[in-house]
Amino acid sequence: MSENKIFSINGPVVTVRNATEFSMLEMVYVGNNKLMGEVIQISKDTTIIQVYESTTSTKVGEPVYSTGQPISVTLGPGILRNIYDGIGRPLKTIYETHGAFIASGIHIESLDPTLEWEVNFIRKVHDNVGFGDIVAKIQETDLIEHRIMVPKGFDGEIIELAPAGKYKIHDVIAKIKISTGEILEMTMVQKWPIKTPRPVSRRLPISIPLVTGQRVVDTLFPLAKGGTAGVPGGFGTGKTMMQHQLAKWCDADLIVYIGCGERGNEMTQALEEFSQLKDPKTNRPLTDRTVFIANTSNMPVAAREASIYTGLTIAEYYRDMGYHVAVMADSTSRWAEALREISGRLEEMPAEEGFPAYLPSRISQFYERAGYMETLNGQTGSVTIIGAVSPQGADFSEPVTQNTKRFVRCFWALDKQLAYARHYAAINWNLSYSEYIGDLEKWYNKNVDIRFLKNRRAIVKLLAEENKLMEIVKLIGSDVLPDDQRLVLETSRAIRVGFLQQNAFHKEDTFVPLAKQLRMMDVILYLYQKSLSAIHEGKAFSLIENTNIFEKVIKMKYEVPNDKLEMFDDYFTLIDETIYQIR
Repeated sequence: MSENKIFSINGPVVTVRNATEFSMLEMVYVGNNKLMGEVIQISKDTTIIQVYESTTSTKVGEPVYSTGQPISVTLGPGILRNIYDGIGRPLKTIYETHGAFIASGIHIESLDPTLEWEVNFIRKVHDNVGFGDIVAKIQETDLIEHRIMVPKGFDGEIIELAPAGKYKIHDVIAKIKISTGEILEMTMVQKWPIKTPRPVSRRLPISIPLVTGQRVVDTLFPLAKGGTAGVPGGFGTGKTMMQHQLAKWCDADLIVYIGCGERGNEMTQALEEFSQLKDPKTNRPLTDRTVFIANTSNMPVAAREASIYTGLTIAEYYRDMGYHVAVMADSTSRWAEALREISGRLEEMPAEEGFPAYLPSRISQFYERAGYMETLNGQTGSVTIIGAVSPQGADFSEPVTQNTKRFVRCFWALDKQLAYARHYAAINWNLSYSEYIGDLEKWYNKNVDIRFLKNRRAIVKLLAEENKLMEIVKLIGSDVLPDDQRLVLETSRAIRVGFLQQNAFHKEDTFVPLAKQLRMMDVILYLYQKSLSAIHEGKAFSLIENTNIFEKVIKMKYEVPNDKLEMFDDYFTLIDETIYQIR
């Protein structure tokens, strides 16, 4: 029985008096139910513990048990297709064994210890191995090959390997003799502290885009593999919808979806959709390459902080195998609210809007775990972080949005008016930006076409001109504008409705390859140039407008299949014939 007793309980914050054996960030078990907690503050007389489960039935005087270990996540085969809560417990297993509600103090292994995996060794006896080296391979799902890596502290010589065959995760598959002469037994699982980034060999330059198939993202505000993006937006602007689309269609090898304080019905929708969707490359279920961390809004508030780090650690684990992983965090605002609640219970001095003074450093630490890396085993992999932000009242000047803006290089500002007008994705092109365009220029020029970024610049210029002209139009109307400026407005409308607006439920429009995005820009800009030439020759813009050519160009996104890009040639011919007729 532990001699350390609970002195006070304040929601998820528990105080212990006169304890000497605890250390900072140590995992402890609190109370008779052995609730999982973490030491967050130590003074001469007092130890303060943050509990990640409900303390409702816990009483003063109950024992607190030390573990000597930090809060860690179990890593190994079986992570994919699984759904975890914020502290890494498998929700499917909890449902099967304990029912629909999560009782306090449930301790269940994260990975199924009864499953057998076919292990194929790629190392031999007498090979020297170090931390992160790949020893064996397992086909975890039809889409992902799991690579068993040497855990930290197992650097040495392999003196024994199990025969190739099927093994459970806790079976010994190798024995390694380390430098001290001790022989360690290696299994398929390892544990890693969730708040400590997994080490890499070096950070590589960012130069490859994360292709999403969403035109406004890929063309105007691209995100790089290993990059960071913030998605701020008020209620109902489509943050979750956008993250679902990116998770479905982006060209990452794996998706880690973190529902941090998310509404339960939205998490249910995501789980149901992902189980029905097929991976576009392999036609296999999308869940074969997806991990869900479900920490819904009715779960203990302190576990929101852990959910973010649990998801990141899993992402880094697969990155170390050489995969490109995309992390969807929805939403970092609710994570920040959890920090604020805990800070308030600790009676810390509040900063702006009651958030703790260390909010900026926590946000920066979160986004800094992204990157394009060379791993310890010589592979290259990346972790890309896309964090949704939910500013109250759509106020982008509030602390979480402003601090996110400081630390991300891609900012997709969602607009309430666009969302209510059913313009998906509701990214405001006047407020958003991407700092990755220069880093990705060589890739676009080599792998798509040199015209791609040239067209992008032309489209951005037209949208900026439209923004200026709309100030005049609001005052005196568009009829008084000269024809070339009316052409700018109509072309910009074609860009907004025909290019930037996308239908997530349309077979050909939900995902658009870069080659089609390029051809669509070609057509719109060709129409603009031909129309401008006609206006310079003295033709009235109303003649062009009356031909309905702009409406026909807007509809091309639905009428040209993604695999029949040669059909765009008909649009160039149509434009030439239309302009020729008015001349």
